[in-house]
Amino acid sequence: MNLQPRINRRTFRSGTLLGSLTAVIALLGALPASYADSLPPLPKYIADQGKLRVGVKCDYQPAGFLGSDGKPTGIEVDMAHHIAQLAFGSPDKVDLQCVTSENRIAALMSRKIDLILATLGIFPERQKVIDFTTPYFWGSSSFLVRKDSPYQKNADILDKKIIVLKGASQINWLTKNAPQAQLIRMNSNADALQSLRQGRGEAYTGDIASLITLVPTHPDLRMLPTSEQYDVQWGGGGIRKGETEWKTYLDAALTQMKQQHFYQPIVAKYVQNEQIRTFTINTYEGEPPKS
Repeated sequence: MNLQPRINRRTFRSGTLLGSLTAVIALLGALPASYADSLPPLPKYIADQGKLRVGVKCDYQPAGFLGSDGKPTGIEVDMAHHIAQLAFGSPDKVDLQCVTSENRIAALMSRKIDLILATLGIFPERQKVIDFTTPYFWGSSSFLVRKDSPYQKNADILDKKIIVLKGASQINWLTKNAPQAQLIRMNSNADALQSLRQGRGEAYTGDIASLITLVPTHPDLRMLPTSEQYDVQWGGGGIRKGETEWKTYLDAALTQMKQQHFYQPIVAKYVQNEQIRTFTINTYEGEPPKS
């Protein structure tokens, strides 16, 4: 699997990487007060809650998944802990709620959460319903197929049965660009993988940053070449419309995190393969490929 044509080459020193969540929490707790002091004030209704309420994925490595202790972990989960540290002085002052591609916006609108950090792509249909923070990652999509399948490029698949998660951005792209495809909509990543193995669909489409991490641990599956990635778009945090103070705060926090290269050690915790790790870091700190 050759990812090099699509990434910026960077050098990472393993001695600077954090190896555990404990180390990250310790680092967050040691943040200089000036980092938090330089941010705009929190909206009163957020400050009065005394904690951050965030919707995260719980079955979508490496962004968000359940750890061995049964608690949410992953890149976007660590982001939530970091923002809680900035906002309330402790990374533990966060209420993490598992959401799916299908129900994350509903959870926000029903005020169960105040922020979505759940691989949320920014596109016009969603912008009619919610507002977005400044983008903090770019994403693209690809197809996972069975290793023995004959498919080598997107064109081989776009008229076949395609498995996709309910509420995922790939549905919009496929509806517009592959109307002849039959979409099989699943509730979870685990359900989608099982359906692919059972032959209910010829391919499973999803975010490339997640699919590439599945390949090393699923030897019976393979991903189409990264040159075939599609639907390149920016992604960000989701908030309710009209919450301008909250957006101002989050935009400042996310900008600060990017400037401080927050994502390099965080990604290294969850992505062991060096080539995939470099690709993933680039989705948070680099520029997307030109489509």
